[in-house]
Amino acid sequence: MAGSWLGPFPSPFLTLNLPQFPFSTRSHSMSTLRSQNPNPSCSSIPNPTPAAQPSLLVFSGGTAFNGVVEDLKTFTTRVAHVLPVSDDGGSTAEIVRVLGGPAVGDIRSRCLRLADKSTSEAVAVRQLLGHRLPLDARQAKSEWYDIVEGEHNLWTGVSKPYRETIRTFLVYFQNQILRRSDESFCFSNGSIGNFFFAGARVFFRSLDAAIFLFSRVSDIPSESLVLPVISTNDRLTLGCELSDGTIIRGQNEISHPTKGYMALVNKGNSSAPALSSRIKRVFYMSSEGQNLLHEVFPAPNPAVMDQLRNVDCIVYAMGSLFTSVCPSLVLIGIGEIISSRSCPKVLLLNGTHDRETSGFSASCFVTAITDALNRTYGAPHNCLKNLPSHYINTLLVPKDGEIPVNVQCLADQGIFEVIVVDSVHDPKVGVVFDPKSLIQALDDLIGRHMPTNVKVV
Repeated sequence: MAGSWLGPFPSPFLTLNLPQFPFSTRSHSMSTLRSQNPNPSCSSIPNPTPAAQPSLLVFSGGTAFNGVVEDLKTFTTRVAHVLPVSDDGGSTAEIVRVLGGPAVGDIRSRCLRLADKSTSEAVAVRQLLGHRLPLDARQAKSEWYDIVEGEHNLWTGVSKPYRETIRTFLVYFQNQILRRSDESFCFSNGSIGNFFFAGARVFFRSLDAAIFLFSRVSDIPSESLVLPVISTNDRLTLGCELSDGTIIRGQNEISHPTKGYMALVNKGNSSAPALSSRIKRVFYMSSEGQNLLHEVFPAPNPAVMDQLRNVDCIVYAMGSLFTSVCPSLVLIGIGEIISSRSCPKVLLLNGTHDRETSGFSASCFVTAITDALNRTYGAPHNCLKNLPSHYINTLLVPKDGEIPVNVQCLADQGIFEVIVVDSVHDPKVGVVFDPKSLIQALDDLIGRHMPTNVKVV
């Protein structure tokens, strides 16, 4: 694997030899893909899926939608999962602090949910990459050394080719940490998958290549895409402006503030103080912006744009509205494509309120998504003036959810299809969609819009 594919590698690893991947028969070798596309990513993998399966694009974060991923695979594997790269909590924050670059936590989380579980080795690999180190810093560091040296019992059931592949990038990650001796890295509550992912990203100097590698190692179906909404190797910070003019910097500070990077992130953090006013908009920030807010305007991932133009259904998933969904919507070009499509555009309404949407009704969710896609509060020359119905034409609502649904208000926004879906009670977050009922609702909805000669299975 010389530098002809992804450019020259860092000098300490010019002679690093990666082992051959034990791909399944449906996968393509990296050398084959390299000859087909000089800049491979998940989006470059050939799609052998029967045309009978509908294709979806889902805007989501890495937590709330994970609960339906397994059931969604039984409906269709032709799903493009679009995820933000601005998470700054947990071990992701520690990696970004020391190594820089985009956040990989949400992407790693979705990749693991999509990973194969059909063999004992696949389960072992999934358990290894899904493992978190102890909260105690000393214990975490000790366990990390056992893992990176190949002595931990998590390696049981992982064959030599997989072991060598995974360890290569864990060792490389460790090397990068040690080279930054002025920064003391904390392994507390660290995700092994995040460390593997970060090692691959830095090694290849490409987020797309790291996703490709992770997808192959965890044997994700080749027609399932995990796409960062921004294809970048730079660090991005999410900011938000409240209606009273307050500016908050950092995704965690907006949605679920914690006491330092070692603290556990509670996605349903009801103890966090309420925001002083409603969120007006979210935007991207850096230390090198041209204005007082250091606001920047990154370009969306071209692979996301390509998928938006062709999928059979666009889904805005449940979860953190302003920090999981809207960061993918405010990018220039996203609103233009979605408004031009005539396919189902579905909002999955949350079942409970959170810090970001306290006091919101269903129509408030619609307004927030419309404002994000129209870039209503951004630079005037970048704003659109599309109606809500250009972006959302169907609302799926969990039965007995907390969010008020005023059908007339939604009709005034041009949304006339409101479907109530069975729900279950999650002890951690409250009312959530029953996964099987949600998938059935999507099946019925998409089936009504698919060509008559195509059968949805």
